Amino acid sequence: MAVLSWPIALHFFRMNKKVHQVTVLGLYLSVLFSLYLVPLGMYSPCIKEAGTLGPPPALIGHRGAPMLAPENTLMSFEKAVEAGGEGLETDVTISYDGVPFLMHDSTLRRTTNVAEVFPNRTYLDASMFTWAELQQLNAGSWFLSRDPFGTVWSLSEADCSQAHNQSVPSLAQFLQVAARSGRLVLFDLRRPPYGHPYSRLYINVTLQVVQAHINTSQVLWLPSEDRELVQAVDPDLQQTSGEKASIQELTDGHITRLNLHYSTMSQQQISKYQSENISTNLYVISQPWLFSLAWCAGAQSVTTNSIHILSNIKKPLFLMTPEEYSLMWILTDAVSAFLIIAVFIFHWWRERGLPFWSGSRQTQENGPYSKFRTELSDVWSISSVNVRPDLRSTPSSPSTPHLPTITEE
Repeated sequence: MAVLSWPIALHFFRMNKKVHQVTVLGLYLSVLFSLYLVPLGMYSPCIKEAGTLGPPPALIGHRGAPMLAPENTLMSFEKAVEAGGEGLETDVTISYDGVPFLMHDSTLRRTTNVAEVFPNRTYLDASMFTWAELQQLNAGSWFLSRDPFGTVWSLSEADCSQAHNQSVPSLAQFLQVAARSGRLVLFDLRRPPYGHPYSRLYINVTLQVVQAHINTSQVLWLPSEDRELVQAVDPDLQQTSGEKASIQELTDGHITRLNLHYSTMSQQQISKYQSENISTNLYVISQPWLFSLAWCAGAQSVTTNSIHILSNIKKPLFLMTPEEYSLMWILTDAVSAFLIIAVFIFHWWRERGLPFWSGSRQTQENGPYSKFRTELSDVWSISSVNVRPDLRSTPSSPSTPHLPTITEE
């Protein structure tokens, strides 16, 4: 708006009709004052009193560390652990012969070379492959060729070689990585399609693998099907819900954690659930500014693609006290108002043709924006004209008067 004041002021002082002047200036000032007052109505969880900031959210690797390795591979989860992740998130599917394995998509097309190995089964549901068939697939070469996050250039030659040789891991292999490192585990579970041999037993099979390979207190159990049965079989599991509900409903369902998209939660809701010992995990948060807002809002954990980046953030980016915030926008408004007033005064001064010094002599003019008559717009402007006698040595006649000639200098 300060920059816009220059053309506004210029045209304001050139307008001949008062109505047009009032309209233009009124519209400009109304928008300007509205912007000046906007900060009064703005809210951010990072504007808070000193000493009220809680601990940073725990970082849960979204399919591992997908910026550093192919998603949902053992390399990806190992990278997430190395980067400081406190939890690992994945997606589980049941193979046709009953082996839980890691795969996010319903098909294998995006993250494996299934089109090369099984060209006639490219669009087949991932759960319709046996574990032996899944082991024939490469689950890492796509990452190097597609470079989904634009980060392959930062990997070492050894990492690229390791990524190229990744395979589809089983749930058991994934849990062993989490058990060795003492990390939390969060996974979603896809139900096999109708006609699959384990379409009714997939939860039982998955639970058996979990109990066999990790301390179940490390597991955030997200699948909602048969939750009461799962809770009865293994009460040590941290029951996690992917939907908001009332405190009473969550308590009755033994829910201890919510796993929700960051856009659905507010600081007030997070605080309300926390007061009832229900933690909140927000997904997927990968940008430092968004992580800062989640931290200020009091989220207990976040699922992220960029553990290696967020783990280095020691303080929220926008953290300030209400007093600091008020001082910031008041000073900004004051500087803006000063500049705008100065611009209007300058144009008023120029358009009124007030005296000013140019070089060593004082002149009276309308400045560089002086108005030219339309009838002179197509002719050359003559800077100065001198009238003097013609000094050429031509004979003069007594009857011919000496006429002055006009010369341009």
